[in-house]
Amino acid sequence: MQHILFVTPYYPPEKAAPAVRISETASRLVKLGYKVTVLTTVPNYPTGVVPPEYRGHAVQQEVREGVRVVRVWSYVTANKGFLKRILSQLSFGCLSPILGWQAIGKPDVIIVESPPLFDAIAARLLSWLKQRPFIFLVSDLWPESAVQLGMLRNRFLIKVAEWLEWSTYQKASFVWSVTAGIRTTLLKRGLPAEKVFLLTNGVDTEKFTPRSQAQARTELGWDNTFVALYAGTHGLAHGLATLLDTAELLHDKPDIQLVLVGDGAAKTDLVTQARQRNLTNVTFLETVTHDQMPTLLAAADVCLVPLRKLPLFEGALPSKMYEIMACARPIILGVDGEARRLVEQEAGSALAVEPENAAALAQAILALYTQPELARALGQRGRAFVEARFSRDLLVAALDERIAGLLGTKARSAVELIPTHA
Repeated sequence: MQHILFVTPYYPPEKAAPAVRISETASRLVKLGYKVTVLTTVPNYPTGVVPPEYRGHAVQQEVREGVRVVRVWSYVTANKGFLKRILSQLSFGCLSPILGWQAIGKPDVIIVESPPLFDAIAARLLSWLKQRPFIFLVSDLWPESAVQLGMLRNRFLIKVAEWLEWSTYQKASFVWSVTAGIRTTLLKRGLPAEKVFLLTNGVDTEKFTPRSQAQARTELGWDNTFVALYAGTHGLAHGLATLLDTAELLHDKPDIQLVLVGDGAAKTDLVTQARQRNLTNVTFLETVTHDQMPTLLAAADVCLVPLRKLPLFEGALPSKMYEIMACARPIILGVDGEARRLVEQEAGSALAVEPENAAALAQAILALYTQPELARALGQRGRAFVEARFSRDLLVAALDERIAGLLGTKARSAVELIPTHA
C-alpha cells in the first residue's frame, strides 16, 4: 500500500481553504486505497487560539476520515503581525520534521503546500533523510505576494525567501500549480514544462449543492432582506474596505444588507470603520464551520468574491468561487485576469467588476437586486460548470494519475481524468 504524506500547518477542524483542500483530497486518496498521513500542527488558524483538547502535547495523533493526522507542537499566533506570523511558520517548518519524524513512518511520496513557503524546509529535510520524492504544491507565489502587498520589504529576507522558493522548485519531483497563471509564471522563470502540472482547487459537489433559500434562512434566523454575502478570510489581500464604501453608496436601499462572515487580520479595523461611519447596512458575523457553509451560501442572494487590484492576483482563483457555484448562487467577482476568464466568460456565472471599485460593485448588487431572473441564471450556469470540471472527485483522480506516474505504479481511479496541463 503506497503511503502519502502531506505536510501543512492547516488542517481541520480549521476552516481555511488550504485545510479544506488538503483534507478533502486526503480522504479521497484513502478511499482509493492509499495510506495517507498528514503532518501538521495544533488547530489555531486564524485566531491563534488552540482548543483545550489540543494543548500541552509535543506530539499527538488522531484519525479523521481514515487519514492519520500527526500534530506537533509549534509556535502559534493570530493571523496578524508579519513578524510573529513568520516566526510561527518557521517554527513549524523547522520543528515538524524533528518532532514528527518517528510518528509519520515511511512515506513513499511527500506533498508539501506553499504558502507558507517555510513548509518547504520540513519537506526537503524529510525527503532527504527518508530518501523519498516530494511534490511542491504552490497555491500562491511567495515571497512575491508578500512583496506586492507591502508586507515584506527587507531586501535580505526577500533574497533568502527567493532562494528557498527557487531551490525548492528545482529539488521537487513535480511542482503542482493550482492556477494556470502560476504555472505560466514558473515556466517563464525557467522550470521545464514536464515538471509543472496544473491541478486547480475544486469542490465537493455532493456537500455543496443547491438547496432552498427559505429553509436556509429559517435555520439561520434571517429575514427577507436582500443579502450580499462575503464569507471568508478578512485579510490584507481582499480589499474589504471597498465593501464598506459600497455599503455607504447603498445606504438609501434599506432592503439591501452586506453580510461579512469570517475572521482575519483586517476584521477589527473593518468593524471599527463600519461603526464610525454608522453603516447600519453592514453586518459582521463570526466564522462558521465548513459544514455550515452550504447553508450560509444558500441563504445569500448574491456572493461577493473580491481581491486587491494588484498584478499578482490576475493569476488567482479564489477557492470560494467553486463552493458558491456548486450551491447555484450568483457571484459578483472583483478579481481580474484568470478568475474573470473562468467564472464570467467560460462559466457565465458572475458579474465581473473592477477590483476595489465601490461604485461598480454597488451597481452590480443593484442589478441582481432588481433582476432576480438574472441572478437565478448565473447560479444555474455555475452549478453546471463545476459539476463538469471542478468536482473534487475528478481532481483527485488526476492527482492519483500523477502520483502513480511518480511511483511507477498503476493509477487506482477509474474516473475519467481532467487535463493536468495548461
